[in-house]
Amino acid sequence: MQLIGLTGGIGAGKSTIAARLRELGALVVDADAMARKAVEPGTPALEHIRSLFGEGVLEVSGALNRPALGAIVFSDPAARKKLEAIVHPAVQALTHAEFERLGTEHPDSVIVYDVPLLAETSNTYSFSRVVVAQAPAQIRIDRLVNIRGMSAKEAENRVNSQADDASRLAIATDVIDTSGSLANTIEQVDALWALLTHTRP
Repeated sequence: MQLIGLTGGIGAGKSTIAARLRELGALVVDADAMARKAVEPGTPALEHIRSLFGEGVLEVSGALNRPALGAIVFSDPAARKKLEAIVHPAVQALTHAEFERLGTEHPDSVIVYDVPLLAETSNTYSFSRVVVAQAPAQIRIDRLVNIRGMSAKEAENRVNSQADDASRLAIATDVIDTSGSLANTIEQVDALWALLTHTRP
């Protein structure tokens, strides 16, 4: 089993890379999906979030109201750190268990952990390689505005709330430049897959 960390700033095209790797045969574990599972109704993490941030961050159903919570933490670094202290350990526990399951069931596989905040969090995973999706901040802001419909201010807050490019690049073994065309990004991903599997691209 090879365990590959895949990270990149918001709007950098990380999901595009993950989707292509899945098409090529990788098993992809999505950190965002793990994070949603960690705060499902009835979990200790969600109860801790409610007690810290109030009933306003919950839906009527009892599920987490992500936009309401996001409005708090993305404009308040101290609040974000408190949230991360709750969520990150819960996500790591779930993720370690998923890696163990996949490694047992598919011992010869390439497992890709698609994780936005790898540079921001303490890494407890033994990655064979760390792949970083890289695009300049202004390109990422423009994508968030034009594709996701965010305001320019919201997009800037999201980008600035994450690690800077230097921090991500410092942990990278491989960098995929996503600032060009989609075809160019896919070409780089295919070359990476060939490297991982020792096949011709």
